Amino acid sequence: MAKKEQTPENTLFRDIIAHAKEYGFVYPSSEIYEGLQAVYDYGPYGAELKKNIKELWWNTMTRFNDDIVGLDSAIFMHPDTWKASGHIESFNDPMIDNKDSKKRYRADVLLEEKAAEYENSGDQEKADTLLKKTGQLLEAEDLEAVRALIIAEDIKCPISGTANWTEVRQFNLMFSTQMGSVSDGSGKIYLRPETAQGIFVNFLNVQKTARMKVPFGIAQIGKAFRNEIVARQFIFRMREFEQMEMQFFVRPGEEMEWYEKWRDMRLKWHKAIGIASEDLRLHEHEKLAHYANAAVDVEYKFPFGFKEVEGIHSRTDFDLKSHQEVSKKKLQYFDPEIGKNYIPYVVETSVGCDRLFLMLFCSAFKNEEVGEGDKIKTRTYLKLHPALAPVKAAILPLTKKDGLPEKGQEIYKSLKGAFNVVYEEAASIGKRYTRQDLIGTPFCIAVDHQTLEDETVTIRHRDSTEQERMPVSELESYIMKSTSFNRIYEQL
Repeated sequence: MAKKEQTPENTLFRDIIAHAKEYGFVYPSSEIYEGLQAVYDYGPYGAELKKNIKELWWNTMTRFNDDIVGLDSAIFMHPDTWKASGHIESFNDPMIDNKDSKKRYRADVLLEEKAAEYENSGDQEKADTLLKKTGQLLEAEDLEAVRALIIAEDIKCPISGTANWTEVRQFNLMFSTQMGSVSDGSGKIYLRPETAQGIFVNFLNVQKTARMKVPFGIAQIGKAFRNEIVARQFIFRMREFEQMEMQFFVRPGEEMEWYEKWRDMRLKWHKAIGIASEDLRLHEHEKLAHYANAAVDVEYKFPFGFKEVEGIHSRTDFDLKSHQEVSKKKLQYFDPEIGKNYIPYVVETSVGCDRLFLMLFCSAFKNEEVGEGDKIKTRTYLKLHPALAPVKAAILPLTKKDGLPEKGQEIYKSLKGAFNVVYEEAASIGKRYTRQDLIGTPFCIAVDHQTLEDETVTIRHRDSTEQERMPVSELESYIMKSTSFNRIYEQL
């Protein structure tokens, strides 16, 4: 049986997953019962980081942009919603099994990974040709030809090392459940596989009550659920996850202009939160979803390769038109500027909060050699953008005596109303610095005997480890300026 080779990338990702658990970012769900596959819980620092990510995205959409408002729609929706959206008919993944290992794979992912091999070996033309062919076959729903292509490319199961494949079959990804009791005639409903439909069915409610004029957007953050047959790569692909989606409603004929604007704006946003340009790329879709006339992914170079973090789609008028047909309710907008009724076209930006979390964590995870000669050691820290870091500052008295803890507590209490800060006095100051580095705290504030004399403290910077003296009275304004979302907005 073939063993998966341990590459430096695999080792790095394993280290990232271990770090996330050990330092309170992400835990396997129900771990005391040996876990539940592809379901995870966010620990104390993970919950803070995720909250900051959502708050930044929300503020970017609804405050930075005057033409976007928010919504929080229900997870449960009338089952006809999913009939109109096409999910009941079309929300499938092409799956293939290896007869020897009994393992199941997504056929399209196997082919994409083969294309990535060609790309990594420098054969971009071969990679592009394979991706194009894959897209064409999936578009035509020619599953037999997809299997033939997998065999022709000599793609083997990484577990068994064989190409003994079954036929390719489609699996619907929606979770279903029952609403009401059986005696009352319960009906089949679904856990939503995306948050977008809650926006579409509320289009006119929001437009009228918020008095919005086309073009305008509706933003939403919420849980979504997909019965992923193949769930892997930590929190990259989960069965319960969180989406941050914005649907931007435009005049018919203007959708491509807005599609290009949002594509560029969203790529710029990812760079503004600290992701290196060389680790990001745009990937145009060969195979389009049934609702789209254009689609592009923002991809990040994870340790396991370039993968989608955010999708920007031109959804045409498919959704509103479908809901109008199925519900028999008009979902048209009267445009006073042109004196005409129409169903708006939609440009969507859809980013997975959990994937964004993983991208930030992978990007921030640093192992650096410091020191010289025999004193070289590895320093591990999280280089998170200060605006997103779970803890903004740690107040650390140099000793546990001489009034330093009392002064440290005084500073801590003065700051905790404005920021998530921590107070710590256990262990040496060096060990406390290291603990804060491991969770990504950008500033450590050392309270020493000089503080009692002149009301100044030493502030240590996480990334450079450099230190500077600063008056206690300036701490709040300094931290506020350094950790403000404005630092990100300035780059947009």
